[in-house]
Amino acid sequence: MRVIICGAGQVGYGIAERLAAEKNDVSIIDTAPELIHAVRDQLDVRGFVGHGSHPEVLEAAGAQEADMIIAVTLFDEVNIVACEVAHALFNVPMKVARIRAQSYLQPHYQDLFSREHLPIDVIISPELEVGEMVLRRISLPGATDVVRFAENHIIMVAIECLEDCPVINTPLAQLSELFPDLPSTVVGVTRNGRLFIPHSADQLVAGDLAYVVTTKDQVRRTLGLFGHDEQEATRIVIAGGGNIGLFVARTLEQRQSRTKIKIIEASRERAVKVADELRRTVVLNGSALDQKLLMEADIQDADLMVALTNNDQVNILSSVMAKRLGCKGNLALINNPSYHDLTKPLGIDAYVNPSAVTISRVLQHVRRGRIRQVHSIQRGAAEIIEAEALETSPLVGTLLRDLDLPDGMRIGAIYRDGHVVKPSGSVKIKPKDRVVIFALDKAVKQVEQMFRVSLEFF
Repeated sequence: MRVIICGAGQVGYGIAERLAAEKNDVSIIDTAPELIHAVRDQLDVRGFVGHGSHPEVLEAAGAQEADMIIAVTLFDEVNIVACEVAHALFNVPMKVARIRAQSYLQPHYQDLFSREHLPIDVIISPELEVGEMVLRRISLPGATDVVRFAENHIIMVAIECLEDCPVINTPLAQLSELFPDLPSTVVGVTRNGRLFIPHSADQLVAGDLAYVVTTKDQVRRTLGLFGHDEQEATRIVIAGGGNIGLFVARTLEQRQSRTKIKIIEASRERAVKVADELRRTVVLNGSALDQKLLMEADIQDADLMVALTNNDQVNILSSVMAKRLGCKGNLALINNPSYHDLTKPLGIDAYVNPSAVTISRVLQHVRRGRIRQVHSIQRGAAEIIEAEALETSPLVGTLLRDLDLPDGMRIGAIYRDGHVVKPSGSVKIKPKDRVVIFALDKAVKQVEQMFRVSLEFF
């Protein structure tokens, strides 16, 4: 696939890194020469210095033959114009744009990006995507990662196995025998920094991070079996009243009437605006690093501190301070990947990486075949993929025990006619089933092939 990426920041670089590793033909454009030089030095891609919205720059980057343009610069208007130019002058089939300003995304303006007006095929709003991820983490305390598939009927949770975890040191096959009615499947495990797919004879040990696919109805029971029975937070302090903080607070007001929310916002002007837009949330003006202000927000009685400012250091330090002042848990927004390995030693319970969320959303549209959703895990070490099985798929019509599946993948669940089917040796995948698969990076291409329409189908 030939792909042009406009913007070589964290998101653009991350997308280029993933696509180049999969042997795609990638060109990346940015106005900053130092970013382009870094990309050229580190990745097998072509780099161009210039504006991604300028026709001559797009032409030099190969827009005439491009299959897709992904515009993820820092400026919405540049992203919009880049897609418009790619469509009007070069007829690029797929156009993806990152749009941050919420005014573009109002429901009554939804026709703006139609083919007749501004022809953009996929709009990605980082604030909304990250906000929804934060809300999922809040709703399932005890999980360090949460992803929903098949209209929320299937959920993947990442669960840390602590010393007192009831299911450690027990073969996975035995767990299935002990809980035959539990539709949960351990599809991946991280142990001592290594991610692998476990076999039925393998055991979980303390310190493992287990990736478990289950149903919406059984996710809390699953967390409980892993020793995580934390109660959902009802007293939440949010650091940062930007677009993400405002979205999270507003949604919590709508969905959870019992939840008491307080926001700490450094800008007085923004604090006033946020206070006007929310009904029940208390807004405090000041720094989230001010211990007195944290105490004024009753952090010592809070269930959860959610740090969502634009500054990684503020998010990390305010989360640590909150915990030491008595807050039961914390969740931090952290952009810089180099900080991720520091979270556990510092006492940060969970973090959200906005770049990873955006990259996962883009990959959903890059993947070939009937791919409905993609979630990237551990900086691209694996993906969990929801795909629709076609009549021509090699998975269809054969017992799972008889399938010659490639190494590096495991089926976590099957969604059929409104019901979730737990994968077992006696199950057959049918056409139109939606299959949730955990795949290591080396197996992603093979998963794509399994869900592509073959020529014999026509």
